[in-house]
Amino acid sequence: MNIPCLDIQRQYRLIKSEVLAKTEEVFDSNAFSGGPYVEQFEKDFAAFCESEFALGCNNGTTALHLALLALGIQAGDEIILPANTFIATAWAISYVGAIPVFVDNDASTWEIDVNQIEAKITSKTKAIMGVHLYGQPFDVDAVLALAKKYNLFVVEDAAQAQGARYKGKPVGTLGDVGCFSFYPGKNLGAYGEAGGLTVRKESYAQHIKSLRNHGMVQRYYHDEIGYNYRMDGLQGAILSIKLKYLSAWNARRKEIAHRYQTQITNPLITMQAKPEWADSVYHLFVVTTQDRERFSAYLAEHGVQVGYHYPVPCHLQKAYQYLGHQVGDFPHAEYLASHCVSLPMFAELTDEEVDHVIHVVNQYA
Repeated sequence: MNIPCLDIQRQYRLIKSEVLAKTEEVFDSNAFSGGPYVEQFEKDFAAFCESEFALGCNNGTTALHLALLALGIQAGDEIILPANTFIATAWAISYVGAIPVFVDNDASTWEIDVNQIEAKITSKTKAIMGVHLYGQPFDVDAVLALAKKYNLFVVEDAAQAQGARYKGKPVGTLGDVGCFSFYPGKNLGAYGEAGGLTVRKESYAQHIKSLRNHGMVQRYYHDEIGYNYRMDGLQGAILSIKLKYLSAWNARRKEIAHRYQTQITNPLITMQAKPEWADSVYHLFVVTTQDRERFSAYLAEHGVQVGYHYPVPCHLQKAYQYLGHQVGDFPHAEYLASHCVSLPMFAELTDEEVDHVIHVVNQYA
């Protein structure tokens, strides 16, 4: 048995006829850049997220960039974010000339450590960017309380969390702006690059619409420096198809996660702590173990493929050397980075495959 960490081909085979029919429709209508299929997806996704406004763009990194632009973040401003996340969270801050201010990840939930945020707030701080890491919500209320106290924006990086809920409320709708990635491997993945945003205010929505389309409100009249960040019509059409199935796919992920959580009993394996208020969609199922390389090699020998998310924390990346961080600055983020292993997690895993993963992990010694 050979079990991949992710297999998007299995999902495609289930919806292939729908996708190909819709692809032909898009081609016949020449609706390739923005247009009706993107607009329909925006309506569909807004309804799914219980948000008044949803906007499509060309990838999740772009979504984060657009969010900060719409909020008026400028060069020299400071944005607080967790030290261990995908690098795109930090990139968006750098793109607007702001300064990423890292805090450690929580030792057990692996989300942003809300108890360390306040000490990093200065007169230059303009926003807190929390990440719903691995599809599990961070403690949004704690972050919102700090934001209210210090008059800060809250940006939700929900790139991995389409459909996740915090205290019963959809993520992406709790802060000022929510940012999503529809990279092919995500729970809701395009067949190419795509991203999206949910926003509270119509003014943000209108500004983002202009920014993603070369700074235009009226064609050929550019009111500000803009970007070519549009979603293409084909991805909008495909995402609308997939969105119909997302709740069922997420439910299957939760079933698999529950089996891992209750049936993997090996004391050498540690799992992400899940607070009662966090309804995760398990984009990834990450565990930690003391000797990651030996564990990964053992799993590979027994037909289980794994991934690492993420093996180098942001503050230790070469690109951010100029911030002057050193090993030991954020010990929990660094431990997670050097010990994390992502087990197979996608909705099309069979029960037999899940059985095998559980058995193999439990036999590791």
